[in-house]
Amino acid sequence: MEFLILPDCASAEPVARAAARPGVQTVAHASGRPWLLGRWDKNECLLVTCGPRRLALLGRTRAEEGTLTRALLNARSPHDLDALARSLPGSFHLTASIDGRTRTQGSLSTARQVFHARIGGVTVAADSPGALTPLMETRLDEDVLALQLLLPIPWPLAGRSVWTGISSLEVGCWLDVRPDGQARPVSWWTPPEPVTPLSRAAETIRDALRDSVAVRAANQDVISADLSGGLDSTSLSFLADATDAGLITHHWQPMDRANPDTAWATKAAALMPSARHRFVDVEEGPVWYEATPHQDGARDDAEGPLVWTRNRAHTENLARTVAAEGSSRHLIGVGGDELFGISPQFAWSMMRRNPLQGIRTLRRFRSVNRWPVGATVRTVADRTSFADTLARAARLIDAPPARRFTPPLGWGRGDPRMPDWATPEAVATVRRLLRRTAEQGPRPLHPDRLQHQTLEVTVLSGHAARQLNRALRPLRVEFETPFLDDRVIEAALSVRVVDRVVLGRYKPMLTAALRGTVPDMVLDRHDKGAFGQEAYEGLYRNRERLAELCTDLRLADLGLVDATELRTALYRPMPDTRRLAPFENTLACETWLRSPSAVAPHAVSPVGGPQ
Repeated sequence: MEFLILPDCASAEPVARAAARPGVQTVAHASGRPWLLGRWDKNECLLVTCGPRRLALLGRTRAEEGTLTRALLNARSPHDLDALARSLPGSFHLTASIDGRTRTQGSLSTARQVFHARIGGVTVAADSPGALTPLMETRLDEDVLALQLLLPIPWPLAGRSVWTGISSLEVGCWLDVRPDGQARPVSWWTPPEPVTPLSRAAETIRDALRDSVAVRAANQDVISADLSGGLDSTSLSFLADATDAGLITHHWQPMDRANPDTAWATKAAALMPSARHRFVDVEEGPVWYEATPHQDGARDDAEGPLVWTRNRAHTENLARTVAAEGSSRHLIGVGGDELFGISPQFAWSMMRRNPLQGIRTLRRFRSVNRWPVGATVRTVADRTSFADTLARAARLIDAPPARRFTPPLGWGRGDPRMPDWATPEAVATVRRLLRRTAEQGPRPLHPDRLQHQTLEVTVLSGHAARQLNRALRPLRVEFETPFLDDRVIEAALSVRVVDRVVLGRYKPMLTAALRGTVPDMVLDRHDKGAFGQEAYEGLYRNRERLAELCTDLRLADLGLVDATELRTALYRPMPDTRRLAPFENTLACETWLRSPSAVAPHAVSPVGGPQ
């Protein structure tokens, strides 16, 4: 699926003509001017017309036509569609044309995002930068590319487009475009306060997850799912098995035979006898770090470097496998850790909401994570603002890595660092971007650090999932992420902080929600498989090929990476898997730069000639 949203004005008509291609569908405003242009399957677009008004839902959702018609009829302005947007399950874009104005929005996690740009004097919105770049003069923003080397990239910098002139919406906003083609973002959603007891929230989470899986399985003869053996993907498999679609599960056996995931997956598969289960030895597929710019999907990486480049070849192999078995929708557990796992900021929030229990939990955290006493006290006592955290990150991006057993200080997931092979120019560029953002005094996603960080990592995963689906679009398999749906996110964020971590229980929110729906055997698992051997083995097998890239490094040509230092680092012993992460960002950038997607298309002006 790919689409453009045009404003209801004459100035947008040349843009529509420039975007017209064989197979492109067009839906008009009431005025007859083009509104929605693109390609989508019949079951991907739900369109409702009510007099001069139009409403379209693009993606995976469920809605009664009468409900949509009433919402459209009763809306005095696009603002009045907020209640409708808050009520629908699934993952989708919502766009409406009401009295000459358009409203367009994606999902909270940005798994469905809205990009926009000024083209021909009007604001044009799209679900991907790839729909905009052929219509405008743009170039690679090398500053934003340098930012991709940073690990981790903090919000709000993480979502920036690598193409000049293209912007994206912030979390919880919709794009308001007036009849004159001018636009502004409008906030429609704020995170809920964490005040709901788990005893009440569990049912809401369960219903949201059931609905999220159900809308993916609707009208499907077959749906496939990861069955890793972990709690998140295994729970989704059981929810999918309860739908009318036939289920095919897929399990990659881990390299490390001490990893218990296969044993758990085998037990779970036995409890779903009507499903087909595929267990694949790890040696039958690609290993990590085999991504190359010659894979089928490389030409569709218009958003920029793929976050999940390290196992791209592995994922492409999976897509081909499930497609051959008749599935076009594959469920993955991304978002489960982000919403239901333990966040480093939990202790900070807990101490402020329930100090007595917070002290007990903090002692446990410190013991398990081997945090020093002094660093732990500094972390929970920290009162720095969000802007100060960004400013601190700017100062420290080229400092030595923090000690392994050190809790995060401030609002972030850890202190961002540039890799050792980044050039001084790249470091200076990223430092400038961080400082400039800090000086603007940005607000966090929520005043509570736990809520902020939960949303931040959820948005990061939504961004990665969106990229993956765009990149692998030629394979015609959608990787579906029910945990990243709006209703699931809202339900999880509403739970009291005190109920999110229970000593001796793994992911208590998720297990409480699915108790009685997913077998107790699955929910009572208390550990999680590790995949360090996949990382080391993948790097070992591909080290020579990666080193060869350094002889003609595109990142070096741009002045962002020292090729000699990168080659040296590839052969340096790394006993800590965390030290492998910078390679992933660098590989993602280099792979993307070598792909056709990194070349801006020859822009065509709205009047049909080169701009």
